[in-house]
Amino acid sequence: MNCSIDEFMQYIEEEDIKFIRLLFCDVFGNPKNISAMPSYIERAFNEGVGINPMGIDGFKEESRSEVFLHPEPDTAALLPWRPDSGRVVRLFCDLKYQDGTPFAADTRNILRNAVKKAAQEGIKFTIGTRIEFYLFKTDEDGEPTKVPFDKAGYMDIAPLDKGANVRREICLTLERMGIQPFNSHHEAGPGQNEIDFVSADPVKAADDVVTYISVVKTIAARNGLYADFSPKPLSGLPGNGFHVNISASRDGDTSVMPSVIEGIMQKIYDMTIFLNRCEDSYQRIGKGDAPRFISWSGGNFGQLVRVPQSSGHHYAQLRSPDAFSNPYLTFALLIYAGLYGIKNNLELRAPVDQDLTYIPSNVGDFKMLPRTIDEAKEAAKSSDFLKEYLPESIIEAYCAQG
Repeated sequence: MNCSIDEFMQYIEEEDIKFIRLLFCDVFGNPKNISAMPSYIERAFNEGVGINPMGIDGFKEESRSEVFLHPEPDTAALLPWRPDSGRVVRLFCDLKYQDGTPFAADTRNILRNAVKKAAQEGIKFTIGTRIEFYLFKTDEDGEPTKVPFDKAGYMDIAPLDKGANVRREICLTLERMGIQPFNSHHEAGPGQNEIDFVSADPVKAADDVVTYISVVKTIAARNGLYADFSPKPLSGLPGNGFHVNISASRDGDTSVMPSVIEGIMQKIYDMTIFLNRCEDSYQRIGKGDAPRFISWSGGNFGQLVRVPQSSGHHYAQLRSPDAFSNPYLTFALLIYAGLYGIKNNLELRAPVDQDLTYIPSNVGDFKMLPRTIDEAKEAAKSSDFLKEYLPESIIEAYCAQG
């Protein structure tokens, strides 16, 4: 919903809105919120809503002062699963100090700054996502189990695919919230699903990822199921990927894309802890279609970067991230890496058309992604690239977690 403050105030009165959820994320991308009553929301727009940052992951190291939520009216979306009487709307918020200074640990603002930096260089980025998740059955107490909802495989159909109606409900709910999925299907693992989204402005794309994960979990719970986005829910079976389609252009010309791709590949090792932030992430990398080597191909799904053969270099798909990453930081770092490639006029290395699913005989020719979380942390700690764009407190937060 694109609207001004006045239009939003009129909307909540006409639509009988009784609660406004003011949403933001911690440094790891976990959504947080407080609910404001309609009588208070105009004050929230004008003055912000104060919160104590000390209890929020990654915030307490950044500030001991009160931080204020500043809602953005043009991010408003109705929560369709809430009652029609006393309806609920969600707004994303900026985080600022009382004097208006941006809060350094606001990762949404870090992404916004990356988009602004790109615009100053005459570059426009768009991002689309493909995010996988498992559906598990719950026990008699409603607690999640590790029993998949079905035993279907890649792109199977009903009755093997029992998740089709759940995916349909998710997609229709997202459409009602102004988010555009363009396809969905059963993935390779039992009970595993994927929904894909059209490309958008990076900030909206990240907002949509946060909303998508929340919607999937909500709809799954309404169907007596548990949605699991973790990197490796079941040992020996496919992990959950968060594939990022990234495109860059200057005045509509995508000829900068080869340099963008090379920039990402040159900086991917440094930024891996932000794309794969938990130990299980490294059980996924190098297994199945999850890449191990820093390489690209025009068609091979096992490569780090895949450039669909029908697109030329119009967009590239990065296949290493998982859905435990913070989309705001993920997209910001990819933009900065792409700008690094453009600024230095990097020439895209040759594609690798061989199958790298298994370690090839010429393994020494290819640099690998970090093999463990500790290796990824060490790469981040020593990275001048990360220090240039991220607050030290955020780097420390990622390197301190297990």
